[in-house]
Amino acid sequence: MYSYIKGIIIELSKDHIVIENNGIGYFVYVSNPYRFQKGKEMIVYIYQQVKEDDIILFGFEKKEEKDLFLKLILVKGIGCKTAIGILATGDVQAIISAIESKNITYLKKIPGIGPKAAQQIVLDLQGKFKGSVNDIVLSTPEYDEAIEVLIALGYKQSEVDKAMSKLANEKLDTNGYVKKALSLIVKL
Repeated sequence: MYSYIKGIIIELSKDHIVIENNGIGYFVYVSNPYRFQKGKEMIVYIYQQVKEDDIILFGFEKKEEKDLFLKLILVKGIGCKTAIGILATGDVQAIISAIESKNITYLKKIPGIGPKAAQQIVLDLQGKFKGSVNDIVLSTPEYDEAIEVLIALGYKQSEVDKAMSKLANEKLDTNGYVKKALSLIVKL
């Protein structure tokens, strides 16, 4: 599994780019190839899909796009091609905001997303993003697990939410989140 590829953008097409790294050109499907600059060295965050008869790379300009993509492909009925299409129609914050606010109308405007798919996206993903609507951060398994640990320790949901919201932009392991959250809860 790849995390990212750092290389020079060699080709831009309507649905993909080619990025060269150490003499190898990687064909990468992207939501909007025109965000990338031909001839410029860039980091492209990668998701690798392995099928019976194919290996496909999907690329993202920002890690937040990749994180949203990974959440979208977990939704029943949403595959990689549909998820990359969703990212092509709006920015990450607008899509997350629509999911969190149950804005089915916004989601139905995305090509390939009907009423059932829009409802399924909201059903499966609402509440999976941490932070305010203006500063939404994608949750990680470690972040979610830390919340469960704090609740299991007997802390109130409101205390846990308040403490964890202050840690939303940090990248820690579960223990790190729990330790920092406990120190914040004690100060509340």
